[in-house]
Amino acid sequence: MFIREDVKWHISKIEEKIIGAFTVPFMKLGNDADIRYRKVRRMKDLWVPMRDGVRLSADLYMPGDLEKAETILIRMPYGKREPYCWMPAIGRFWAKRGYTCLIQDVRGRFASEGEFIPFIHEIDDGYDTLQWITEQPWSNGKVGIAGESYYGYTSWAAALAGHPALLCAAPSTTSMDIYNNWVYNNGAFCLQTMGMWGIYMDSKTYTNEYRIDLNHLPIRDMDTKAETPSRIYRQWMEHPYRDAYWDRINLDRRAGEVKIPCLHIGGWYDVFLRSTYEDWKLVCEQAGTEEAKENQWLLLGPNDHEFTTDFTPKAGMIDLGKEGMMKRWDIMTRFFDHWLKDEDNGFESTPRVAYFIIGENRWESSDTWPPKGTEVVPWHLSSGGHLVRGTEELTDPEYDEYTYDPADPVRWSEDIDLWYFARELKDRRSMETRPDVLLYSGEPLQRNLTITGNIKVLLFVSSDRKDTDFTAALTDVFPDGSCHLVQEGILRARFRDGDGGPLLLEPGKIYPLTIDLWASAYTFFAGHRVRLEVSSSNFSRFDRNTNTGKDPLQDSDPLPARQKVFHSREYPSVLLLPVRGK
Repeated sequence: MFIREDVKWHISKIEEKIIGAFTVPFMKLGNDADIRYRKVRRMKDLWVPMRDGVRLSADLYMPGDLEKAETILIRMPYGKREPYCWMPAIGRFWAKRGYTCLIQDVRGRFASEGEFIPFIHEIDDGYDTLQWITEQPWSNGKVGIAGESYYGYTSWAAALAGHPALLCAAPSTTSMDIYNNWVYNNGAFCLQTMGMWGIYMDSKTYTNEYRIDLNHLPIRDMDTKAETPSRIYRQWMEHPYRDAYWDRINLDRRAGEVKIPCLHIGGWYDVFLRSTYEDWKLVCEQAGTEEAKENQWLLLGPNDHEFTTDFTPKAGMIDLGKEGMMKRWDIMTRFFDHWLKDEDNGFESTPRVAYFIIGENRWESSDTWPPKGTEVVPWHLSSGGHLVRGTEELTDPEYDEYTYDPADPVRWSEDIDLWYFARELKDRRSMETRPDVLLYSGEPLQRNLTITGNIKVLLFVSSDRKDTDFTAALTDVFPDGSCHLVQEGILRARFRDGDGGPLLLEPGKIYPLTIDLWASAYTFFAGHRVRLEVSSSNFSRFDRNTNTGKDPLQDSDPLPARQKVFHSREYPSVLLLPVRGK
């Protein structure tokens, strides 16, 4: 479907007027008991000068007639007054709680001057913005920063800038490691999410994404084929391995420079989930001061990237109840009230981790992630499609096999907007009839089974090709046969020993591959079955491996691959679940 840019622009403007007139004033975030001011003033299009003369545009939301206040800074590339991201509502949210809230278009986006080169300028621009805030008559010199996704990255960038006015940060659904947690995932290119993002963000506002054909091969030329050439996308295609290009923009190697309290926010259905708890652990271990190491909090909820569970208590077939909604706003308010307003609200003594258990629909807390009290329990793949808990009595035949054809990949995620993953989760029974998906199912559970922690799958596999992918998905099979995704993962075989360069397979040789299914806190109820799906594609969440041994990003001549998954005493493929209790 093609929509002319001018038509799309008018549609956007109509949406903005509708949302601005009706939704935003009544959008409810957080607890009304935290409201200190009913009236909010807004100052539009303030110019913030950068050190190189470029000016960035910002809107300021101020509480009532308060002359000076602490400031919440948000630096984003999605338009400070666009319908997407609800910034007018969020600006008012913080103003009503006694903060000035400055929402800024980053360099080269929307009203701001300069050229948008993702990630490159955010540390310096963050520092210069903080300096400008401290010089304003409405600032009392205390600043916190918050943001999701890319503006979660700008939150981390500002934290690393080292300006003394920045006292705390709340980065959400983002990643310090742009290479392996943002653009690539264990070697596979994040096609639908960051592939699309890299193309439609390469302009002052947005490129027309409806022209992009995700099926096009080679992947490297997808942007030019759609007549939407993108410098951002092209750079990612030219750097499939971790190299100096990524060193310029990855922030994880600088975790030791973090010296402020941080609230790390993620969700079980967020495409950046893994990086949320990995960044938290990294900063806890490496922060620049002992005080900073001790003041890192982790919040893991049932949400997806767009926090759709803030507004509807549903994740696929699961009803999350009221406890799954909006908690982050109340926690953020307490976090900023403590570190910016010096309120004695006990936040510093709260447990370092809060996580939501899907199914039980309640929050639990811990000082570690994974939480203590869990045991990693093996579930062995066995013949006949069985998944056997805690046993090594495996039976013949010793392997299962299937053919993965890149021309006909598994397309379960193709019709799902992965940014809205929780909202759009669908029954996976359509997967069961595919000959290229192996199913391993446990017996109906006699009692509830709760997992809290990181999930991995160890597969012993072989292929008749020099390179290929293997995927795994943990699912919950309901008594009526419906199937709900818990977590999934992928591994490109050439990346099995890291991401520094290609390591091709010897056809027919058996290799151990560990697939990271990230983490969850989830209860399988009695009568349900634990199931593991094994395949070799997850399109369009990830690009397809062409199986030729050539660079999959540049190859347009794919070949089918014959795959074997072994489950014998010598090669015991196993699902490793972090089980709570016995």
